[in-house]
Amino acid sequence: MSIKVKIINDPVYGFIRFPEPELMQIIDHPWFQRLRHIKQMGMAHLIYPGAVHSRFHHSLGACHLMGKAIDELKAKGIFPDNEECLSARMAALLHDIGHGPFSHSLENILVGIRHEVISKLIMHRLNVQYGGLLTNAIKIFDNSYSKKYLHQLVSSQLDVDRMDYLNRDSFYTGVSEGVIGYDRILQMLTVNNDELLVEEKGVYSVEKFIIARRLMYWQVYLHKTVLGAELLLINIFKRAKELATFGEDLFASPALKYFLYKNLSEQDFQNNPEHLDVFCQLDENDLMVSIKVWQTHNDKILSTLCKMLILRKLYKVLLSSKSLASFLQEKKEEGMFRLEMNENQLHYFIFDGVTSNSTYNINDELIKIETKSGLIKNITEIDDSLVNQTLARAVHKNYICYVSYK
Repeated sequence: MSIKVKIINDPVYGFIRFPEPELMQIIDHPWFQRLRHIKQMGMAHLIYPGAVHSRFHHSLGACHLMGKAIDELKAKGIFPDNEECLSARMAALLHDIGHGPFSHSLENILVGIRHEVISKLIMHRLNVQYGGLLTNAIKIFDNSYSKKYLHQLVSSQLDVDRMDYLNRDSFYTGVSEGVIGYDRILQMLTVNNDELLVEEKGVYSVEKFIIARRLMYWQVYLHKTVLGAELLLINIFKRAKELATFGEDLFASPALKYFLYKNLSEQDFQNNPEHLDVFCQLDENDLMVSIKVWQTHNDKILSTLCKMLILRKLYKVLLSSKSLASFLQEKKEEGMFRLEMNENQLHYFIFDGVTSNSTYNINDELIKIETKSGLIKNITEIDDSLVNQTLARAVHKNYICYVSYK
């Protein structure tokens, strides 16, 4: 009996194939379809208008790249069996299913649980629903499966997640610096002693990948206006949670109201399945409708912040590697006069912080290279390695956000 192959037209890779009915069963599940309503790049579309692609797009792309990676390994005599291939593809497909509205921006504000934890909880629930189908996918996801390299393809410093989001985010923002030779990298992958390696002739492609990631962080992900937009969104929900704590009745959808008026821990999610059920009803539509309504709320702070976001009157942001303390004090003194607020209120409109970009973290599991002589080296040990010279250093910048009075 022939298997009907599902083909999806992806703008980044062209036609991508999903011949496994098990994968299509998961893709069609309402909890996975929810990812259509969660943007991959948060508030970046306010600066890069094309960046409205979703976590749904990205998850399909990561699953596609996992299939290509496994095909390349098979061509080199590394043979995960068919069930392992399916499980690895599932793990890549579901790696982001736990993301909430606006992803990383509100992860610690609205729900307070890391998306990786929620992803695993969702996978366990789906595993029960599908009669154990995801058992090995969960093990690959949490690195408890016997073949370590399958987990490294899902989550490492050179994984299908990063390969897809760099290419995809570059495509939708129009920032060409993020384009990487993902196909070349995939062809250079190999496995030795159950560890994912890159052949020596692929070193420059890996370096290009790390450079592209660094450039995308400073040019897109940590662009000062993107940073300001995301901090504005965070402050809106900080204020909403604060008002909810005081007992203020806020307009919200049932799912959003559930989390505005509760402070839940990871243990709460473990003990009560209702929390996960409600979480999986929550997407960005809930939040944006509330923000539109809150523009007329009687709390001056909340209404002003919401108007700023809807009208795109974002924070002004100053980034510097030097101290900005004197500038901050100057802005606070001006703000107390112009906004007629005390210091407890003012911090929603004028504040500082530090942002950083560690493109290649030498404290994490390192990218390893198999040399032509058969030796295995960390990429930082390769002669003339750009990673060793510059890219392994984390860059920290101070920032100040303040409002415009025009």
